[in-house]
Amino acid sequence: MIRGLLALLLVLMPLMSMAEPGIPALTLTTGEDGGQNYSVTLQILALMTVLTLLPAALMMMTSFTRIIIVLSILRQAMGVQSTPSNQILIGLSLFLTFFIMHPVFDNAYQNGVKPYMDGEIQVLDAAEKASTPFKEFMLAQTRESDIELFASIAGHGTIDSAEDVPFSLLLPAFVTSELKTAFQIGFLIFIPFLIIDLVVASVLMAMGMMMLSPMLISLPFKLMLFVLIDGWALLMGTLASSFYV
Repeated sequence: MIRGLLALLLVLMPLMSMAEPGIPALTLTTGEDGGQNYSVTLQILALMTVLTLLPAALMMMTSFTRIIIVLSILRQAMGVQSTPSNQILIGLSLFLTFFIMHPVFDNAYQNGVKPYMDGEIQVLDAAEKASTPFKEFMLAQTRESDIELFASIAGHGTIDSAEDVPFSLLLPAFVTSELKTAFQIGFLIFIPFLIIDLVVASVLMAMGMMMLSPMLISLPFKLMLFVLIDGWALLMGTLASSFYV
């Protein structure tokens, strides 16, 4: 988890680097190898700025969006409005996100964060190496039509290969694709519970019990169905495997 946060932090903060302490707020020095170092005060300013973007990056650049939407739709389909609570859903989504993104976080840490912390590479090189695993992951989950859409809006022109897709286009395309995929999975989850609601409502109408809420009767059956099929394990496994198909 810590490696993942460090990797995300380095991807979002290409202005940080190893430098000697200094008083001036904006001090730029060029090393013998051509690398550029910034003053500590500028590094702290960049760090504080990027920390505010870290939660958004964790949600928008990882598998978190798809997971939390699917879990929310599942709760709505089952008819339990506050169980599990929002805190439980968010916590479950976060830990499942770290489980799914562990290879990406580890790759970014080994190739970008660790060499940078050891002083082997400069910050710009480290940011590029750390962002490569995230870009590969996002490209694998993004539809070509979404990339073409945002490229057309931005007037970017023809994109010959996946390596030529800039982050400015990949980020909105990735989020759009994740939203589409999440709602597709949610639709498939919703169907069985909707059928149970329709059957229960039809039976109550046939018995003339129109004043009795169908949701009150169908809820135990939906819970029983979800438990009998081992729904949580099935859903978690399906979500995790959907990112590596």
